[in-house]
Amino acid sequence: MSADRVKVTVGVCGGIAAYKAVELVRLLQDAGLDPHVVMTRAAEEFVRPLTFAAISGHRVITSLWGEEAGASGDGAASAIEHINEAQTTKVLVVAPATADVLGKFAHGLADDFLTTLFLATTAPVIVAPAMNVNMWGHAAVRANVEILRGRGVRVVEPGSGYLACGMVGGGRLAEPSAIAAAVGEVLAMGLDSVETPVRESGHGAPGSVAVPEAGGGVPGSVAGADFVGETVLVTAGGTREAIDPVRFIGNRSSGRMGYAVAEAARRRGARVILITAPTGLEVPAGCEVVRVVSAAEMRQAVMARLTAASVVVMAAAVSDYRVKEVAAQKIKREGVKVLELEATEDILAEVAARRRPGTLVVGFAAETENVLANGREKLERKGVDALVVNDVSSSTLGFDSERNAGSFLTRGGVVEFPAMSKVEMAGRILDEVRKIGKGVSS
Repeated sequence: MSADRVKVTVGVCGGIAAYKAVELVRLLQDAGLDPHVVMTRAAEEFVRPLTFAAISGHRVITSLWGEEAGASGDGAASAIEHINEAQTTKVLVVAPATADVLGKFAHGLADDFLTTLFLATTAPVIVAPAMNVNMWGHAAVRANVEILRGRGVRVVEPGSGYLACGMVGGGRLAEPSAIAAAVGEVLAMGLDSVETPVRESGHGAPGSVAVPEAGGGVPGSVAGADFVGETVLVTAGGTREAIDPVRFIGNRSSGRMGYAVAEAARRRGARVILITAPTGLEVPAGCEVVRVVSAAEMRQAVMARLTAASVVVMAAAVSDYRVKEVAAQKIKREGVKVLELEATEDILAEVAARRRPGTLVVGFAAETENVLANGREKLERKGVDALVVNDVSSSTLGFDSERNAGSFLTRGGVVEFPAMSKVEMAGRILDEVRKIGKGVSS
């Protein structure tokens, strides 16, 4: 293992999604980590070990025996190589994780290198399942996944869409970038020498492991499962207010910031309710999604679920005005038209006023001038616990961009967020929410 890089073991199982593990290994390398690959026999039917060896620069382990186990000595040395691998890796990430391997992990079966490694390591484990939609929904698979969750294994939920089998639904392997982000979040716990719980050992005693500092580059900051037990309600996207049956008043919000917060909260263990106005984004896996269009619909959806939330992050760009009289038919292009507008509901202020005791509320403010002063005024006027304020006058940050920058305002001070990806900023926002502590389980 490279002396200046953190070792991560990537387990690859047999499934058509195995080819995506190649990209995962590359992303981990780009993040400054040192990925080693372990493949099941079935995985070799989809991707050859030489592919991973060429990318990682390490021998790929495919068996418990002989040189294929990664040992160059006699059979005895090969047979215990899984112990060395188990002791030297800092994270075991399995992608794709098949139904077969999930079942073996859940029930302590060890008949190849990967399943033996799983039982032998005390490092954090991440699994990214991928399989047919009916398999993913089967009660046996769901039970095995819950067993693993209960033992501290982190699950990167599969997405939905067209599957290789021709069906449509859940079971598609999460994007490699999302899996790499989960690895980064686990490793980043070591920044504060945090100890993270791991599943029970083969001897039945729970343990813990201090996770080392990540090599950098993988999205995520000090994180882990620190939002387990929380319900995080997130609003995202830009609302649309009808003018007539075909036109509307809208804004430039892409929804990326809110979606990134929802995904980050889910990865950190929270139950996430995502209330989203129209966007072109794929919904984060594992979130409860409520789709709305107008400000009135968003208010109704938020207020109906407010009592369930311990944290509310209002990242949606809600229209401030709507047309007072919506035309029943399409307005024809005939000279000058005047639209009379009326104010929409102030959802953020109502949420702050009507939340249950202990619920933490974070608002967003997009400003084009006097950013901090306007943000401070809004923080007080809305009655929220914190406000993320950003200058949207730049064409490269904020609205309709994958990057953002801003300030996290509280009554006690301000934390500056320099320009970064919205995925990274989502992690930083949740870090600050955890520090505030109000309404968040400790």
